[in-house]
Amino acid sequence: MKRKCGILLIAIMLCTMLAGCSKESRLTKIQLTEVAHSIFYAPMYVAIEEGYFEDEGIELTLVNGLGADKTMTAVLSGEAEIGFMGSEASIYVYNEGAEDYVVNFAQLTQRAGNFLVSREAEEDFKMTDLKGKTVLGGRKGGMPQMVFEYILKKYGMDPEKDLTIIQNIDFGMTAQAFAGGSGEYTVEFEPSATALEQEGAGYVVSSLGIESGYVPYTAFSAKKSFVEKNPEVIQGFVNALQKGMDYVNTHTPEEIAEVIQPQFAETDKETLVTIVTRYYNQDSWKENLVFTEESFTLLLDILESAGELEKRPPYEELVDNTYSKKAAGE
Repeated sequence: MKRKCGILLIAIMLCTMLAGCSKESRLTKIQLTEVAHSIFYAPMYVAIEEGYFEDEGIELTLVNGLGADKTMTAVLSGEAEIGFMGSEASIYVYNEGAEDYVVNFAQLTQRAGNFLVSREAEEDFKMTDLKGKTVLGGRKGGMPQMVFEYILKKYGMDPEKDLTIIQNIDFGMTAQAFAGGSGEYTVEFEPSATALEQEGAGYVVSSLGIESGYVPYTAFSAKKSFVEKNPEVIQGFVNALQKGMDYVNTHTPEEIAEVIQPQFAETDKETLVTIVTRYYNQDSWKENLVFTEESFTLLLDILESAGELEKRPPYEELVDNTYSKKAAGE
């Protein structure tokens, strides 16, 4: 009798293991390369930590591309199936004449996610106070730098004549350079902006997200051929993202911070809540992932203003809202 029970137990265990393997084998492996690992992208990390991608049949590998240029290279080379970056990169590729160009299928953020940090606390700071000053900026042609220039021009300033913008510091290293004595101001994403404040090395004096207004700052994209061949994967991917977006729009900063904490193990809970609250209060995240033509036109205007646009590509070629509209129930 004991022998029969033992055989039965082994059989049950084998069935369970096989069922687990079967479930794993049904998952589609996708590498997502992100432009940077930032709390600014909270809806995506919520989708990862809550298991929304697995629910949609996707086994996701997240890789930090350390900049839009490297992220786009990963997508074009086939190293990554999906890229997350500023959509200006897809416009550059299209205008260079690529046959299998990159298509944007979901927009995540609707404001700039960086902040202007000063060496001094300036309660009455005005953007025109930057005249004659030195600022650590971003890469030429990148979304952070172009939005910064767009804001300066809004205030009647010439980015090339009215101030000095240092653009030769590697992505992610500006905060360290600023703390080391370079520049009078620096443009920083989180958690670098808050870290500088905590160290007493700087003070956030302006949100570039608020100053710039609503802009299509970051989006998800893939090569046209991949989207055409894998519509179910793209739809599942967008469905998972929409669930993450729904979560951040219906929960408190404290609850959001609790969920994404594993993605930022080096950041303590209190700091994480502070940063999430900062992005939450400035309406950084969309309610859905639809990349509207109005937003695309504004992006082209920003590129044109920065002198980075050779020609204005058609919206219909570079944006596919099929999946985001379906995920949103439209």
